[in-house]
Amino acid sequence: MTLDISKYPHLALANTPDELRLLPVESLPAVCEELRTYLLKSVSQSSGHFASGLGAVELTVALHYVYNTPFDHLIWDVGHQAYPHKILTGRREKMGTIRQKGGVHPFPWREESEYDVLSVGHSSTSISAGLGMAIAAEKEGEGRKVVSVIGDGAITAGMAFEAMNHAGDIHPDMLVILNDNEMSISENVGALNNHLARLLSGNLYTTIREGGKKVLSGAPPIKELVKRAEEHLKGMVVPGTMFEELGFNYIGPVDGHDVVELVKTIKNMRNMKGPQFLHIMTKKGKGYAPAEADPINYHAVPKFDLTQNPIPKAKSQPTFSNIFGDWLCDMAAQDDKLMAITPAMREGSGMVAFSKAYPDQYFDVAIAEQHAVTLATGMAIGGYHPVVAIYSTFLQRGYDQLIHDVAIMDLPVMFAIDRGGLVGADGQTHQGSFDLSFMRCIPNMVIMTPSDENECRQMLYTGHMHQGPSAVRYPRGSGTGVTPTTEMAALPIGKGVVRRESQQAAEAKAPRVAILSFGTLLSYALDAAESLDATVTDMRFVKPLDESLILELAATHDVLVTLEENAIAGGAGSGVNEFLMKQKILKPVLNLGLPDRFIEQGTQAELHAMLEIDAAGIEKQIRAYIES
Repeated sequence: MTLDISKYPHLALANTPDELRLLPVESLPAVCEELRTYLLKSVSQSSGHFASGLGAVELTVALHYVYNTPFDHLIWDVGHQAYPHKILTGRREKMGTIRQKGGVHPFPWREESEYDVLSVGHSSTSISAGLGMAIAAEKEGEGRKVVSVIGDGAITAGMAFEAMNHAGDIHPDMLVILNDNEMSISENVGALNNHLARLLSGNLYTTIREGGKKVLSGAPPIKELVKRAEEHLKGMVVPGTMFEELGFNYIGPVDGHDVVELVKTIKNMRNMKGPQFLHIMTKKGKGYAPAEADPINYHAVPKFDLTQNPIPKAKSQPTFSNIFGDWLCDMAAQDDKLMAITPAMREGSGMVAFSKAYPDQYFDVAIAEQHAVTLATGMAIGGYHPVVAIYSTFLQRGYDQLIHDVAIMDLPVMFAIDRGGLVGADGQTHQGSFDLSFMRCIPNMVIMTPSDENECRQMLYTGHMHQGPSAVRYPRGSGTGVTPTTEMAALPIGKGVVRRESQQAAEAKAPRVAILSFGTLLSYALDAAESLDATVTDMRFVKPLDESLILELAATHDVLVTLEENAIAGGAGSGVNEFLMKQKILKPVLNLGLPDRFIEQGTQAELHAMLEIDAAGIEKQIRAYIES
């Protein structure tokens, strides 16, 4: 899918930022209008992140217009808002392939473009990286400028404040732009505030400010008085005290959809010394009324018809996130000490209904995974029953807390780990490839991998009733369509079940194969086992392993095959290998799972086939192993 660029005459003149900078500033509003329309039509035909980019059009144009990119470093946080950036930096014709296998990457990606300075996917990294680049630029001495763009959600993470605190201490030349698309300070946006921003970022104010500091440098009491007077003067009209205290010169908030005013302000700020902070106000979903009215549900969209509102939702079976959300409500009805915690993933984790039905037991801590885990620690010590709902890749950010604050004290905290395994279109940063590996080595952990929806429900109950740390790890999307029972029963810890018995006679010449499946790849294993006549077990528990079942399978089969949607390195299969070696059992074992590389974007089915962990791939790999 490629849109006819002749319908966008101004945008056609801006194939690169260099071309954009040749245009008169008066033409930029027309460029923004066409860029927004192009983005609307492009994403509606290809799917992808939607509302964030619509809100960042003017900012993107202004930044590339003022800064000499790619020499100057422009750093995007997360990257949901970077679609306009991709369109302006040589990828316009390929936008129809975004998030698809072999297509444009969903986030800024260093391997894709010299304009993508930092590969991103998780939030709140832009200021730290920008500070590092600013330090390098100062040592380089070639006049390179650095600007970091961060969203209002991403700035809630402690990492962002750690970076700003450091920047305020060492005082590098850098600009941080807060793209604020909430309405909490909207009354400050307008002509007066835009005028103030230009004044505060202009040469006259800056000269007086810096000159005054030099004159008063020998008189500390007066210097401090002037500093406070300046803060109070700015504090009457702008809410920047916190950022000023961190050592930044704060300007804003300004209208993020007035591209001409943005250009003027950013031009002024580009040459200011020290750490600068520009606060802009934008409308998420700007230019498309349904997205403006419902930015959460229009954050990322499938292909849709722009004339239809709302986007028609395809009928599908419940996802594992839905199963978790339903269980959470059912469990809370029985247990008033249940406390559910999420780091800003209420919708994605299926917690909307719970948050409304049990608001006093629901805690959204914003993008603060470390805090989420240790908050659960405090609740558990206080006698409550915390459940941390978190994506696999986001738990990586709370790993020290998982060890130090939960596992060492053997506290009853359950982790409902969503997006375990391959998530698909979001690519390398979001594939849940490592959680089994990084959790399996932690003492006191109980780790469960459900093979279907009902097993997921029962495991959630099992973990909730367990008097120690536990994790239930399930994938993105739906499973095999098994309808969960309303009952909840705890499973015996560390016990797997045989799902299919090989019918092969003991005296047969062909090797007898047993597939030990961990998680939702079980359906593939059962399909592959039909042609192989293999035994298939649903191992259920990665830790503790069902050692008696493994011993039984090793005694009655010639080849063992472990299967998991996790990195082979250190995963569940490694646990089976370690146990067999400890028992001095020399048995051929084939470990199937994710290879030792970061997995690119594509649909889950495409990736399963590519990595040969679908039914056909499993059979192919087993036959090749046997015949080698």
